[in-house]
Amino acid sequence: MTIGFAVRRRDPELVAPARQTPRETKRLSDIEDQVGLRWHVPFVLFYRGRGGSGAGADDDPVAVVRRALGEALVSYYPLAGRLREVEGRKLVVDCTGEGVVFVEADADVRLAELEVAGLTPPFPCMDQLLFDVDGSGGVLNCPLLLIQVTRLLCGGFVFALRLNHTMCDAAGIVQFMSAVGELARGLPSPTVAPVWLRETLDARSPSMPSFPHREYDPVPPTPFPPPGDLIMRTFTFSPADVVAIKKVISAQGGGSKATTFEALAALIWRARTAALEIPGGEDARLVIAASVRGVHDLGLPAGYYGNACVYPSAVSAAGALRGGSLGDAVALVRVAKEAAAAAGAEYVRSTADLMALRERPSLALANALIVSDNRHAGFRRVDLGWGEPVYGGPAGALFVLSFIVAVRNGDGEDAVAVPVVLPRAAMDRFASELSKLPPPELYRHLHRIIVPRRSPFFTSQNIPKLQPTKFTGNFVFLRLLSANSSAVVSIYFFVAPRLFF
Repeated sequence: MTIGFAVRRRDPELVAPARQTPRETKRLSDIEDQVGLRWHVPFVLFYRGRGGSGAGADDDPVAVVRRALGEALVSYYPLAGRLREVEGRKLVVDCTGEGVVFVEADADVRLAELEVAGLTPPFPCMDQLLFDVDGSGGVLNCPLLLIQVTRLLCGGFVFALRLNHTMCDAAGIVQFMSAVGELARGLPSPTVAPVWLRETLDARSPSMPSFPHREYDPVPPTPFPPPGDLIMRTFTFSPADVVAIKKVISAQGGGSKATTFEALAALIWRARTAALEIPGGEDARLVIAASVRGVHDLGLPAGYYGNACVYPSAVSAAGALRGGSLGDAVALVRVAKEAAAAAGAEYVRSTADLMALRERPSLALANALIVSDNRHAGFRRVDLGWGEPVYGGPAGALFVLSFIVAVRNGDGEDAVAVPVVLPRAAMDRFASELSKLPPPELYRHLHRIIVPRRSPFFTSQNIPKLQPTKFTGNFVFLRLLSANSSAVVSIYFFVAPRLFF
């Protein structure tokens, strides 16, 4: 469902730190100033109203957030500065205290209407809920944050933010937004003190990469489709859907303990490779945004709000990926992920060394998909004084980048959403690929299947008893009770979904 509504914006302003902050220059880490992070990433959070009159200053989300933002920037003052590039393409933050861009707006729509339209990317009128202010989108010499707070008719509001990705990863910007929320709720200072310490992720001297780092293979990128041909669509997976996928993976030899990330990343990667019709002899790549905040021997302290990710890659010939099973794809994802995890701090330092030696190369994006799991970053816990958001997370996706996002589905369940961007024709093929495995988004509305008493599969003397049937996607799960013993056998059948519309 699509809806349209008017958004009225006031002129953008700069919100500076509420008090004087140090004027200094701070270096980004050697991992942070790589080419792949030199862009602005948007996030959005939707909040319900408080239900009161909304007449006081404390009931105006614009005033509350603006004030708390200035206070938070005192502690997070590098975010109020500007990025410069020095010798060797090294990035540094000039802590000028100029501030971040802030936009006040009002929209002629209620949150309930947005919920009916679907609070997953692509969001209605997102270009109006996060307006691209002139002069704010550059990587160098531009504001590092753009924030827009849009009041809704119901008393709720939308908090949208665009971040220069070189400054923070998802966990880092959530830490900053949580600090804004604490100050908005009246706390005297953030409970987590921010820590810079970017030198922890600098290259060694001498630099000695110890891994091949296929994620930075020097391969020419494949041409991107024309922007006008690209569409975004979100595929949502219920808890039962995820369980069904994992059962199929286990049956195909992908192991009995595939994680949700492994299962969905492999599913999306394999289906996307088929949908784009990548020639069978060419490599298809899955790039994993892997957080290293929990790597104990790395030394990142609590409060660190910079980028703390590496990007191990799974690489397969496109033909082999398409021709193999989903379990095979999961195995490739797991090997790439676990190899980097097992190496721990050494993999991170090897990445930093590679950045220094090769002057911050770009990720190898030929036939590539980057998958970033944002479910545990904390967006859904950011409380600006109106409780937790109805949705909090990425505002969209890119042709080469999909996020895994925690959402609540139409049945009130904690589900997982994956926004995907593809050319129109490829999107149809992608959905068709998903329909071959549970849980296909297109085939959720199955009705009961009636099993006839007379069936060629069973003799009249040994008809098993069928326990209640469970439907998940286009698979049917049955528990069969043997007629002459207490044994229980669980089986599932694939059902052609179009038969049940």
